[in-house]
Amino acid sequence: MAAPVPSPTSGPQGGAGPAGRPGAGRQPAVPAITHLRLKVSSPIPAEADCLSPDRLAGLTRDQVRALLLFHGNKQKTVGDLFEVEGDGAETIEIEGDLAKVKKLGLGMSRGRLVVRGNVGLHLGAEMKGGEIEVFGDADDWAGAEMRGGLIHIHGNAGHRAGAGYRGSEVGMRRGVVLIDGNAGLEIGAFMRRGLIAVGGDAGDFAGTYMIAGSIFIFGRAGARAGAGMRRGTILSLQPIEPLPTFRDAGAHPFPFLKIYLDALRGRGMRVPVGLERAMFRRYVGDQNELGLGEILVREGEVEDTGGKEAERG
Repeated sequence: MAAPVPSPTSGPQGGAGPAGRPGAGRQPAVPAITHLRLKVSSPIPAEADCLSPDRLAGLTRDQVRALLLFHGNKQKTVGDLFEVEGDGAETIEIEGDLAKVKKLGLGMSRGRLVVRGNVGLHLGAEMKGGEIEVFGDADDWAGAEMRGGLIHIHGNAGHRAGAGYRGSEVGMRRGVVLIDGNAGLEIGAFMRRGLIAVGGDAGDFAGTYMIAGSIFIFGRAGARAGAGMRRGTILSLQPIEPLPTFRDAGAHPFPFLKIYLDALRGRGMRVPVGLERAMFRRYVGDQNELGLGEILVREGEVEDTGGKEAERG
């Protein structure tokens, strides 16, 4: 194998360059990654809140394998359910059908968690920072009561993503939840701040009792969107029938949307073109509550045609 060609700015053996910078020209270190692979898919649910960068970083491979979790009503170790490669790190990749594995990334505050497969309940609930990416579907309560960070679900999400738990008066407080597919009922219920973006349709009661924040639905919002909302913004590209407690405030352009849309495109979401120049009908409510929320409904229809926009109506 030929010897690598030294950088023009590096000294001998990749040491100090002409300017005396130690290590100039060296390749950046590859981040350490902990790989886990589910051994056998089981109908018995597992609670794996131990699988987060906060818990794994700094542990040896044997210590990771020895972490305890519940499989049904029995206590087992991570090594009983997963094959583990590498020491604990702030980047974790998990493979397998994890539809029955709950609480991945619960409360995490840093690092990156990648799931290659479907994932179970409470993904990233109460997380404070870091990033979770799922190449599959996520079950109910994804990002429930999160306080920061980013969750990107490349498939569908279940009910109450980014919402508050039953009995809680506040849902997600900060952070971003991106859902490329469809979402279930009551997404963003009681949310206080943050952004939820859904590439497809959302179920009934999106943003119910939301206090503030933004929900973008690039498909169709279900019935009773924004019921009980005090502040905040819900956007729907498809026609919806707002509750009678929302006042029609006319159709307007909203140039501020460009900031959000550019950020979403930068994160890899498929956003229909032309929305920056589109007209949206604005409904203000819910008048049964504080009444300072808004639902923005696209005037006409938008079809994602691979870069061209089509309007009808």
